Amino acid sequence: MAVSKVPVLKRCRSLGLEPSYLGYDKKSKRNLTRSNKKVSEYGLQLREKQKAKFIYGVLEKPFRNYYEKADRMKGLTGPNLMTMLESRLDNVVFRLGFARTRKEARQIVDHKFITVNGKVVNIPSYLVKAGDVIEVKESKKSIQRMKDIVEVAGGRLVPEWLDVDAEKLQGTVKELPSREQIDVPVNEMLIVELYSK
Repeated sequence: MAVSKVPVLKRCRSLGLEPSYLGYDKKSKRNLTRSNKKVSEYGLQLREKQKAKFIYGVLEKPFRNYYEKADRMKGLTGPNLMTMLESRLDNVVFRLGFARTRKEARQIVDHKFITVNGKVVNIPSYLVKAGDVIEVKESKKSIQRMKDIVEVAGGRLVPEWLDVDAEKLQGTVKELPSREQIDVPVNEMLIVELYSK
């Protein structure tokens, strides 16, 4: 499996992103301002795509597949793409507060900690649907790691399209998120422009 090994803060700085979007509460000592070199239109589009890929931890080929699938769906391609990225299982686990970062959420899903509608799912890219119940497996609820995670991530704001029961370590997808409900600083229209060339 291909894995990105780029240091998180360094990548955040290069993309002009706050590490908090990835679940990290670290602060970069250096400022996020870019040099005053003019960036081409293609450069801006590429940066937006890299930002989305980095935030959600998706590599190029799967990202392109998401784009093509979003393009075939009804409605606008950009918001469709963002909704699909947001409804990945690893992202939903992160949003519910069952992981401190999206990378940790991916690992938790990989290690079979999570069930969807009572069945164990270990595919981070699994797309959840409205009405799905995501829960930490019964045998994993009492382990120290999950207790530590809930302690740290428990105070995080859960988006309104999700419903969480922190005591039972269980969450429900009320509906798929609309673009307005996704607080990720990505201009998806630039990604659409880049791919539609």
